[in-house]
Amino acid sequence: MDSGEEVGVEAVPYCCSTSLALTTRKTRSLSTSSAASSSEYRRTQSLHGPSPVTTFGPKACMLQNPHAVMHIQDPASQRLTWNKPPKSVLVIKKIRDASLLQPFKELCMFLTEVKNMLVYVESKVLEDPAIAGDETFGAIIKKFCTFREDLDDISNRVDFIICLGGDGTLLYASSLFQESVPPVMAFHLGSLGFLTPFNFDTYQSQVTQIIEGNAAIILRSRLRVRVLKETREKKARVDEKSFIITNGDGEGSRKAVQYQVLNEVVVDRGPSSYLSNVDLFLDGHLITTVQGDGVIVSTPTGSTAYAVAAGASMIHPNVPAIMITPICPHSLSFRPIVVPAGVELKIMLSVDARNTAWVSFDGRKRQEVCHGDSITITTSCFPVPSICFRDPVNDWFESLSQCLHWNVRKKQNYLSSEEDEF
Repeated sequence: MDSGEEVGVEAVPYCCSTSLALTTRKTRSLSTSSAASSSEYRRTQSLHGPSPVTTFGPKACMLQNPHAVMHIQDPASQRLTWNKPPKSVLVIKKIRDASLLQPFKELCMFLTEVKNMLVYVESKVLEDPAIAGDETFGAIIKKFCTFREDLDDISNRVDFIICLGGDGTLLYASSLFQESVPPVMAFHLGSLGFLTPFNFDTYQSQVTQIIEGNAAIILRSRLRVRVLKETREKKARVDEKSFIITNGDGEGSRKAVQYQVLNEVVVDRGPSSYLSNVDLFLDGHLITTVQGDGVIVSTPTGSTAYAVAAGASMIHPNVPAIMITPICPHSLSFRPIVVPAGVELKIMLSVDARNTAWVSFDGRKRQEVCHGDSITITTSCFPVPSICFRDPVNDWFESLSQCLHWNVRKKQNYLSSEEDEF
C-alpha cells in the first residue's frame, strides 16, 4: 500500500455499492415454496464471532486507534433492497450451448413483455443462427440493448444480472465490472453449478421476488490484482564473429494493468519443463520462494475451485481471507496457508529462475511473466453480491453436498447386540 488512506479503503473486503443496500427487515427468503415464512431460514445468531475483550489481566489493554476501526454488517443479516425500482437487467448466456436457447428466449420474453425491463445482451449471443434466424423472437431482439466486451462500458447502466449456465457465467459477469457489481442471480443450467443455486423451473416467481427486493445475498470478495510489466526494447548488433550482443534493456515506461478476480490468480511454469521459481512477498517482506508447478492465490469463493483440487481447504465465502496454495511443490512441507484479507501479496520471478512464468486470472487473460515483472494482489473493496436461494450457510453446504459430494460414503452397518459380544 502506498499510503495510510489507501489502506483504510482497501482493507474493507465487504463494502456495498451505492445502488445496493442491505437491510435487516423481516422478509421471506427464496425457497421452493413462495409462501415460506422468513423464520424458517433466517438465522438468529451472528456469522461473525463475538467481539473480543480488549482488556488483558488487571493492567494491560489494547491501544485504541479510532482510524483503524472497521464496521461490517453481520453476513447473516445481509439482504437485498433497492433504492429505486430496477429497470434494466443484463442476461448472460453460455455461448454455443443449444440447450440454453429455449430458457434464454423464455426469460427474455418474460422480462421485456411482462416486467417491462430493459434487457442488455452481449452482441455475440445474438449472432447464434438459432437466435438470429428465429422470426418469432425477432420482435423481442429489437428491444434489446447490445454491448461488446472490452469495448462498451455498461457498469452504470445495469441494475442486476441474470446468469444462465454454469459457474463460468458468474465468473464472466464479474469480469465485466471492474468496480461496483450489480446483484447477480445465477441459474443452474451448466455442468457443475457450485455458484449457481437457482433452478430454472420456477424462474418467474423467483425473478419477481428479486425485482421486489426480497432475497438474502452473500458478498463474495474479489482480488484486486495489479500486473506491472517492464517494457523490453532490446537493440542487438552482430559482431565480427557473428555472435549476437545486446546493448541492454530499454528505459521505456512500465506498463500496469489491473484486474478484479473472483476465483483465483494462478502463476504456473507454462510450457517450460523446468520448475517455476517465483518469490512470494507479503506486505513487502519475502516469505518464501515457490519451487514447483506454480502457486494459486484464491478468494474463499475460489477455494472450492482449482485450489481444492491442489489440496487446499474449503473456506466459506463469508470468511475474510486470502488462500495461498502451491501446485505440486518440490517440498513435502509446503502446505496451503490462509492469510488475512487485508494483506498485500506480491509475486515476482526469482533472480535465479531458469525460465519465465505464466499467469491467468479466473482462467482468462493468460500472459507471460518475465524478470522485472510483478503481480500485486490484495482484497478488493468491490465484492460480487450473489443472490442466495435460501441463505449463505444453507446454500454453501447444499453445493458441497450436491456438486462436490462432500463426505459422501456408504454408511457403516449397525452391529446387533449378538455381534457386539464377539
